[in-house]
Amino acid sequence: MSLYDLEAQSIDHQTVPLSRYKGQVMLIVNTASACGFTPQFTGLEKLHQQYADQGLAVLGFPCNQFASQDPGDDAQIANFCQKNYGVSFQMMSKVKVNGDEAHPLYQWLTAEAPGILGSKAIKWNFTKFLVGRDGRVIKRYAPQDAPEKIAKDIEAALAG
Repeated sequence: MSLYDLEAQSIDHQTVPLSRYKGQVMLIVNTASACGFTPQFTGLEKLHQQYADQGLAVLGFPCNQFASQDPGDDAQIANFCQKNYGVSFQMMSKVKVNGDEAHPLYQWLTAEAPGILGSKAIKWNFTKFLVGRDGRVIKRYAPQDAPEKIAKDIEAALAG
């Protein structure tokens, strides 16, 4: 199975086949509205604005599995992201990223790019995965890795 065999639901409940992003660089992030890292939405939006026309797709997946930091429904989350951070990149419907009910995308991502010491679990909100134009994971980033620090890797992936 490849990334492009998977699909997700957009935050407005439309089916999004990930094959739509074939040939693009993707930055996939599990997000939360009430986390200490929530201001990273600003940096993610900046990356989207700066690199979308070169082929970057930023995908945000809200998740409530970490200290219940995203308890709202999809409409509340979408409103929060737009109102507070001007988010215009693709936000998806809320998912689970760990456990038996983890979204298939996150099962695939964590198998492709395990964390420190081989752990597959997502440790916290705003874990990021950079996926190349070929649909392979280039790198997994920790929650504290600010979006602006990923820009050089994005530029390299877009050029490659």
